[in-house]
Amino acid sequence: MIDIVNYVFVAILVGISLAWIVLIKTMSESFRHTPILDKFESKPHHTPKVSVILPARNEEGFIQKCLDSLIQQDYANYEIIAIDDSSDDSTGKIISEYSKKNSKVIHVSAEPKPEGWMGKNWACMQGYKKATGELFLFTDADTSFAKNVISLAVSHLESASLDALTVIPKMVCLDPWTKISLPVLSTFLHTRFSAIRVNDPTKKTGYFFGSFFIIRKTVYDSVGTHEGVKNEIIEDGALGKKVKEGGFKMKMVLGNHLIEAVWARDWSTLWNALKRLMIPLFLQNGKIAVGIFFAVLFLLFMPYVFLAYSAPFATSSTSFGAVFVSSAVSSALLFSACLVDAKALGIKTGYAILAPLGSLIVVCGFLSGLIQAKGRSAVSWRGRTYSMKDHSPDFINV
Repeated sequence: MIDIVNYVFVAILVGISLAWIVLIKTMSESFRHTPILDKFESKPHHTPKVSVILPARNEEGFIQKCLDSLIQQDYANYEIIAIDDSSDDSTGKIISEYSKKNSKVIHVSAEPKPEGWMGKNWACMQGYKKATGELFLFTDADTSFAKNVISLAVSHLESASLDALTVIPKMVCLDPWTKISLPVLSTFLHTRFSAIRVNDPTKKTGYFFGSFFIIRKTVYDSVGTHEGVKNEIIEDGALGKKVKEGGFKMKMVLGNHLIEAVWARDWSTLWNALKRLMIPLFLQNGKIAVGIFFAVLFLLFMPYVFLAYSAPFATSSTSFGAVFVSSAVSSALLFSACLVDAKALGIKTGYAILAPLGSLIVVCGFLSGLIQAKGRSAVSWRGRTYSMKDHSPDFINV
């Protein structure tokens, strides 16, 4: 009986190994073929006014660096709409001081958030109402930029006759938990949300990185502004999806040498970030979300479990030996993918070595999202707690 069970495990592990071979191949193609922000055929174009829309809630530790990098941009025709979203710290005061010193900075105090809105989405709408540009550049307060980023983005957008452009930043990890977990998680981002898929007009995948996307005002209005995604917990994904579905020309490019964005700051923000990825999937289609969870569980974590299970008995029987070999191969493929991605993310190899722990964190975070998806406090973000049970997220096709 034990031999039958072991050979079932072998079949599962062979499937996992094949899946990782495909994932690594896809990730490699994504690295090679993703276009780059500052590598394009520049054509003569006008310099439309850009409204940088910068929502901020409790960002006193980050917003000064962000505003400094925005003020130093070499693009002439732009404004910075900085929105204090009912912060409990000194964020509003910092924005006010910057606005007094630099006329490009426009300080907006967001009105109280209405029911049914996510906080960031509401703040973006408050900024939109004050914006006067032809192009809107949405970004986050924990993002910083090289001084020519706006010039490059506008030139790339105009030269390629795009409706929207989003840039993949360098993901900055401030805590060890994020450094351990992000290489594991990021392997999937190179597949489902890869630039190759986003830039292919025949694919349905549309996605924006919230840290940087620039869009024409006419297009933003056409897809319903942030009001059209007001209850979306991943609003950048939802907007990108709407732009793609609307038939507009969008492009995702790499800009990790020009833009830095904080992905998670500590254990709490990492945990809630993982839950935010799973909760919308569950609310959209519970059965498929559960299936995706188990697929992630087997891809990211079970090879290590099977390896630990079979190692003590590897020489005792042929079936245990087969489990050991197949689990070692699948674990090595998973580990290799994490090493490659850690290098791409600029994370030290020492953290990638802890890939099994990173896998466990990601799996547990996803499981927590499934369990709490319909709770009264499904997820917390920037000091607000949200119930998602009455929402119908639509940021991704599942």
